[in-house]
Amino acid sequence: MPDHPTLDGPSLAPISGGPPRHLVILLHGVGADGNDLIGLAPHFAQALPEAFFVSPNAPLAYDMAPFGRQWFSIRDFGPEARLAGALTAAPILEAFIDAQLTRHGLSADRLALVGFSQGTMMALQVGLRRHQPIAGILGYSGLLLGEARLADEIVSRPPVRLIHGADDELIPAHTLPAAVAVLEDLGVPVDSHLCPGLGHGIDETGLHLGSDFLIRVLGATDA
Repeated sequence: MPDHPTLDGPSLAPISGGPPRHLVILLHGVGADGNDLIGLAPHFAQALPEAFFVSPNAPLAYDMAPFGRQWFSIRDFGPEARLAGALTAAPILEAFIDAQLTRHGLSADRLALVGFSQGTMMALQVGLRRHQPIAGILGYSGLLLGEARLADEIVSRPPVRLIHGADDELIPAHTLPAAVAVLEDLGVPVDSHLCPGLGHGIDETGLHLGSDFLIRVLGATDA
């Protein structure tokens, strides 16, 4: 077995006080770390009080600043380099997902992946290729990598919701309909939302749309 780095990062236990019934893994963008996206957990926890939230720090130090982490380098942001980086990082994320599911005694259908920017790229890269389908993928301000290969590599088709700022200055908004078209062609249940006036970030509308999606795919708590 390959010796992959072991990921770790901040977490939020179920606010219900009981054992986790759902798992939400939050994947941050380049130059940030797990502390960035764990800030979404208290908002989402209001809708999912029995969920355990964890936001792992990406495996690599950010190579364009003296702080932050990255899933892969963006010094070369061309499509081939992006895909190569995601392919290298994917087994590390897969191992983390497996370890978290085992730790909490949950099946894959109780897991949702939430990504921002590069984290969305990783969520789509891994979530569509897992043999045990996860509950859903929520992606903010990201990209779909390796579109030409996906038809041959897709293994599962969890529901996907993609949210993007119309004024995103880093990842142009036109990437959103392009990703949706590819996913729809492959039979993935996907919906998308373009947020007017929003740059590369998450606004209140995005948070509400995200909560609604997570409730839908993870399901209401049993009485």
